[in-house]
Amino acid sequence: MTDITADELKDRLAQGTAPVIIDVRETWENEESRIDGSRNIPLGELPGKVEELEDLRDQEVVVHCKGGSRSATAKAFLQQQGFTQVRNLIGGIQGYQKA
Repeated sequence: MTDITADELKDRLAQGTAPVIIDVRETWENEESRIDGSRNIPLGELPGKVEELEDLRDQEVVVHCKGGSRSATAKAFLQQQGFTQVRNLIGGIQGYQKA
């Protein structure tokens, strides 16, 4: 799946059609700023949490981090695990805050 822009995600949130959002930053980063409705699973903990995400395997999931690097890794990992609709938030939360 193609990645998602901050503007597109904000529009979807405003319309109530937002996908599942997973923040792969560390917990302390998430506590400083977050996207409403997102779930925090730090990248290093993601492999151990895959079973908890099983019901999302065929749903649209957006992953994000600070700038996009960690979430690109998370996207690739989830796709390897069989998740079919994973998108990375372009520019991460920094891009989201600027949009």
